[in-house]
Amino acid sequence: QVQLVESGGGLVQAGGSLRLSCAASESIVSFNFMGWYRQAPGKQRELVATIARTGPINYADSVKGRMTISRDGAKNTLYLQMNILKPEDTAVYYCSVAPRYGGSNYWGQGTQVTVSS
Repeated sequence: QVQLVESGGGLVQAGGSLRLSCAASESIVSFNFMGWYRQAPGKQRELVATIARTGPINYADSVKGRMTISRDGAKNTLYLQMNILKPEDTAVYYCSVAPRYGGSNYWGQGTQVTVSS
């Protein structure tokens, strides 16, 4: 069972920055994909950014140019640097990983990000 622990959320003013972290209990080479998703109140969960084990990165159009996904293999940690935050970025942000050899994705418990106008 993979454990994912997110941190770094909080309250920030519009235009500010936050960096989210997701610490995994296993080596990140165990995962085909790692990613960040978010869910705002009353809305469905949506993809923010993903990074494949081999390197390709994908961003939602709404965050391109403002958010950067990265990983640190030595720390088994996934990051999301969020800049120029907007009120519409307010949501619970979840880390998720897809196991390399199949099976369902694992999810973290989520971290709240609130952007005030």
